[in-house]
Amino acid sequence: MSDNNIKIIIAPAKKMRVDQDTFLVKSEPAFLDKTQELLDFLKTKSFNQLQDLWKANDNIVRTNQHNLVTSELDSNLTPALLAFSGIQYQYLAGDVLPQEGLDYLQDHLRILSGFYGILRPFDGIIPYRLELKTQMTGFKYYSLYNFWKDLPYQELFADTDTVINLASLEYSRLISPYLKDSQKMITIKFLENKNGKWRQSATHAKMARGEMVRFAAKEGINRPEDLKEFSDFGYVFSAADSTKENYIFKKL
Repeated sequence: MSDNNIKIIIAPAKKMRVDQDTFLVKSEPAFLDKTQELLDFLKTKSFNQLQDLWKANDNIVRTNQHNLVTSELDSNLTPALLAFSGIQYQYLAGDVLPQEGLDYLQDHLRILSGFYGILRPFDGIIPYRLELKTQMTGFKYYSLYNFWKDLPYQELFADTDTVINLASLEYSRLISPYLKDSQKMITIKFLENKNGKWRQSATHAKMARGEMVRFAAKEGINRPEDLKEFSDFGYVFSAADSTKENYIFKKL
């Protein structure tokens, strides 16, 4: 396989919404049976148990528990691209991309998820609250990494050998342990100088990740090296700091 069918991975967002008007659902998640297992498990939990899982205040737990009880995986679906509405997705702005860009995303973008494993942008999903790092007390697999094992990895690399990693460490760990020597995962980092040290700002990185996905979709990028042209928010590719596995962008 060549680099011409690169995949891009991003993390989901905690903030979600329902939008059944902007775009139609075009596909279903690859591992719905596994997701049903998780949904069934969560539905057995009491208010206090869910609060322990979610580490959230009473109002958030109450709202999400109500949603959980009434949730079905085949109704009231929103395309994943629109269902997540955090900072990264606001800057990706999929709802105002041309059709060509949306087609690119469906082919090349994959969203990693604690609840669904891995998603295409137009897979139909429901709102959920389940971070990948959640300590799954009482769950037979004890962690979501152990539950998903290599399924998302296998799905991701089914028709590519090159992946651009724009996900957080929490989510890229769903893929990285299974990489083979013949496969490439290039991690993108956005650094800025804080008191003489180059560090990644969580908020600014989310903005830049979303904007880079948008850039890739608009330009129809199929080669990793073409991402080096990205220059939004003052970030510039640093050849001196980059390697084959890590592309470093610095804010000047």
